[in-house]
Amino acid sequence: MTAPTSAIRTRFAPSPTGLLHIGGVRTALFSWAYARKHQGVFVLRIEDTDLERSTPESVAAIMDGMHWVGLDYDEGPFYQMQRMDRYKQVIAQMLASGHAYHCYCSREELDAMRAEAEARGEKPRYDRRWRPEDGKVLPAAPAGVSPVVRFRTPIDGVVAWDDQVKGRIEISNTELDDLIIARPDGTPTYNFCVVVDDWDMQISHVIRGDDHVNNTPRQIHMYQALGAAVPVFAHLPMIFNDQGQKMSKRRDAVSVVDYDKMGFLPEALLNYLARLGWGHGDDEFFTMDQFVEWFDLADVSPSPSRFDRDKLLWLNAQHIKTAEPQRLAERVAAFLTDKGVDTASGPALTDVCVLLKDRSQTLVEMADQAEYFYRPLVPSADVAEKHLTPDDEARLGFFAEGAARLETWDQASLGAFIKDFVKQQGVKMPQVGMPLRAKVCGITNTPSVDAVLALIGRDEVLRRLAMRN
Repeated sequence: MTAPTSAIRTRFAPSPTGLLHIGGVRTALFSWAYARKHQGVFVLRIEDTDLERSTPESVAAIMDGMHWVGLDYDEGPFYQMQRMDRYKQVIAQMLASGHAYHCYCSREELDAMRAEAEARGEKPRYDRRWRPEDGKVLPAAPAGVSPVVRFRTPIDGVVAWDDQVKGRIEISNTELDDLIIARPDGTPTYNFCVVVDDWDMQISHVIRGDDHVNNTPRQIHMYQALGAAVPVFAHLPMIFNDQGQKMSKRRDAVSVVDYDKMGFLPEALLNYLARLGWGHGDDEFFTMDQFVEWFDLADVSPSPSRFDRDKLLWLNAQHIKTAEPQRLAERVAAFLTDKGVDTASGPALTDVCVLLKDRSQTLVEMADQAEYFYRPLVPSADVAEKHLTPDDEARLGFFAEGAARLETWDQASLGAFIKDFVKQQGVKMPQVGMPLRAKVCGITNTPSVDAVLALIGRDEVLRRLAMRN
């Protein structure tokens, strides 16, 4: 492992059993920001020991998701499956030191222990029958049985830590049993691997979801047994949906891939996730540089957060307004291609994005609005009935005749021409502007009509005005 360049070392350690969840992204964001704030090191570790559920596709999804949101890591990715020899070495060390022991209990014996404990009204647990003690005579090891390895948990006292989010937590050791750290085939278990990894990688701060709180006392005991420094723990609150329920893949958009497909900017999603459980006064819209400057674990709330899609949409709109038009155009082009729209002939998409970025909450919405710049849309029956009457069509014919004679075709010239035309016709601006939008664009909700006509171009505008609906 690389020697640390700073005292602060954090990590993000997802399991590749599915897509990258937004709860995981928030954990990664807070870990990343803490490391960046303190000029530390951010490590990516893939916890892939669940062979039945871990897949290469999920690993790729995690890597793609991290790349999309822009959370750069300094070391890794490290893969647990490539560290099996190291885990076995530490297990042998713990067996030799007496901090672990072999247990030969069968599944039937363990089930019987649980049933007896429940009958007595006690918490079901392993009765430590194979745990070595002074003066205790252990049963003879049964022939042909491969044992598990259990950690020798202290029986008396409490295990405690000062959680950076939840405050002081103390758990009696009587609540803990002797955890299995290696299965009969020798493969190590999750809690053990995490401890060895964090020890070897010199992780100073473990920032993770509060569903891991119950694992923490067991892990602290193992750090201490190994003579390793116990990291600082910060357990982040859960994220609930707008119904106050834990977010579900069946009900909610929980993968970062979903938000990419829905047209959200990664910085907007990170901005929103940062505000779930953390705050800096009344600041809502901010950059990641500002977040890193402001972030402190002491400001993270221990209470669950509720996901508000309307707030995310608002933040996305703010980030779209400040984004570079060329970057917007590159993403919007992909959505337009999906719609079968060819942007090669027509106005520069960058210019279209400049015109639309103050009116769009998502890039999908921007692509929908951009479509009429590249091909005419058929107005709905309601729009045609209201804005393309015979009188409107006749007036648009006169408009086309005058527009064709314009010396220059730009927004300023078109704006002046439209103003004069309205005056000549003796009507109000909407009586010209709305039919123009309906005829040329197919919809009536567009930016300033002179700006729209200027971008679409003289030839195309005149062609559309001459079309019969």
